[in-house]
Amino acid sequence: MSRPEACWAVESSGVHGKGVFATRHLAAGERIIEYVGEVITMAEAIARHPHDASNPDHTFYFHLDDGRVIDALYGGNDSKWINHSCRPNCEPDLVKGRIFIKTRRPVYRGEELTFDYGLFSDEPMTEALKARYVCRCGAAKCRGTMLSTD
Repeated sequence: MSRPEACWAVESSGVHGKGVFATRHLAAGERIIEYVGEVITMAEAIARHPHDASNPDHTFYFHLDDGRVIDALYGGNDSKWINHSCRPNCEPDLVKGRIFIKTRRPVYRGEELTFDYGLFSDEPMTEALKARYVCRCGAAKCRGTMLSTD
């Protein structure tokens, strides 16, 4: 997605590694960036796993409702650096089969952009599994894991 005016920058994040930060005030409902990458099947995503053997639970996958996966490691853009938060200021928005990240509320210049990953696992929900996907968002009502608890 082209960006006629820069509204984000990738910088070091206190949440995790790199993060995406607003370079100007963003209005509620503003479309920021498209989550892009190679679109693959779930079977191919499983075969590619892990992206990094030293950190096997870190990927740049975005699961689509139709069962396919966007792998932003290949052909991705800055959207792959948007971190998880249990109290996010952004959310994914599906538009004609494409995923855009848009703001849920006004976002101030310098604020890190986040969305709720809502990860899922076929493994039973245990404390050990939650710990593998520990959340570092720091929100007052952080659920402690990036896994969906629904």
